[in-house]
Parts: sequence; C-alpha cells; structure tokens
Amino acid sequence: MSHDWIIPDWPAPARVRALCSTRSGGVSVAPWDSCNLGDHVGDEPGAVRANRARFAHALQAAEGDVRPVFLRQVHGTQVLAIDHDTPDDAEADGCTSRTAGLACTVLVADCLPVLLTDKAGTRVAAAHAGWRGLAAGVLEATLQCFSPFGLESQAQKAIKTEVIAWLGPCIGKAAFEVGSEVFAAFTRADPGAATCFAASGNEGKYLADLTALARRRLAAAGVSRIYGNDGSERWCTVSNPARFFSHRRDASSLGASGRMAASIWLVG
Repeated sequence: MSHDWIIPDWPAPARVRALCSTRSGGVSVAPWDSCNLGDHVGDEPGAVRANRARFAHALQAAEGDVRPVFLRQVHGTQVLAIDHDTPDDAEADGCTSRTAGLACTVLVADCLPVLLTDKAGTRVAAAHAGWRGLAAGVLEATLQCFSPFGLESQAQKAIKTEVIAWLGPCIGKAAFEVGSEVFAAFTRADPGAATCFAASGNEGKYLADLTALARRRLAAAGVSRIYGNDGSERWCTVSNPARFFSHRRDASSLGASGRMAASIWLVG
C-alpha cells in the first residue's frame, strides 16, 4: 500500500481479501482530511467520490474487479445480503456476500468494524458495531448468515466455530466515557459484561472497552478465533489523530469528522 492503510494480519482463506483505510491517501480538505469516505458528514461530494474511487482502486489492485458496497448505517441490527444489483446507501449495519468481487463494507470513525469469514472461504460479512448496535445484537445477527438452518442449535454453534473474525480500529477504553445507560444495556442480559467497564472518576460515568465487549459477544456466539484490535492504544481512533478519524475527538472542536472504511470480499 502507498498509504498506511491496514491489511488485516489473520489466517483468512486464500479466496478472502480485506482492507481497512485510514485518514490518509485522499483529496478532502480539513476537517475531513484527507481520505474521508463518508458522504453524510458535510464533505464536498466531489472529494468523497474521488476518495471512494481511490479506495475501490486499492481493492482492485489487491485482486481484479472489485466493487465496495457502501451502506447507510443507522446503529441497528439489519444485515443485508448484497449482490450486483445492491445500490450504495441501502440501510443496514451489516452485510454479507458469497459473490466474488463484491466487497462488504462498513464506515467507521470510533465505532468498531468487524470482518468475518468462514474457514472454507465460502462467505464473507462485515458489521458496524457501535455500542448501540453491539448491545442490540448486530454481531449475532451478522453471524446468522453463517448458520443457514433457522433457529439456534448445536449445529449452528458448530458452524460458528468455523468462523474467524478481524476487529479494526475503534475508540479505545481510555477515551470511551459512557453513561449508566450504556452499562445497563450490556449488563442487563450479561452481568459478566461489567468486567468491560471501569469507573471514569465522574459520577455515573464509566470507561467502556468496546473491543472487549465485542470479543465477549463473539465468544458467546461460538466464535473463538478473533484477530486484529487487541484493545491497545495503537488501535484507538481517538488517541491517533494523525492516522484515524474520530467523531468523538473531532466533531465538537472541528464541527465534523471523516469516515474510514473496512472491506472484505471474495476472489473467484
């Protein structure tokens, strides 16, 4: 890569490719500088189109003709099976594909991107996991695409043990101060999730470890092979302004923040 974009280091099958952009390598001016891929954050539309073209070119350089499919994310749990007719801006927070050349793509700027594939490389998926979507079950909903038998069963659990996951950059635990409603959203159904929170020093506030919460949800769903973001500071979007966009860091002071993209796709 000519930029500092991230090629996941994980044991993905030979048919699977993945890439996560950073804020470098684009044409947008401040405060979206430089490779903003979000078309909903106030950036010049022409700059966003140029940046998306650069991102698509990087995917194609990795392997042939590839089209990233960009979603309109709403912090929900809807998962979309994409095909060649799927337009950009379809509403969903997760997507999946078994078609070569279609890149499941999520946009982030503090939320956690999660890329998934099975050991055989027959399917890929991507999920946008902010705290709301994560608490509501977006990862579990995305994992259902790897379990084609309907209701949860031991057979489905066995299938999910064949799934591997990669976690991209997100807001780190030292920067993610949340209220009691976030603590309650995770611990209500899973009291053990309290271990992913620490007192922030402000009354009624906690520091939340989004990466640990996602790893906990994946493990509970039967996914044990999880790679990428380990919760260390180098993955924190807030703490690395030269490399990552961060809505929490930038929106209040600069008025806006760009978006990065994480994509996963099959080659045929």
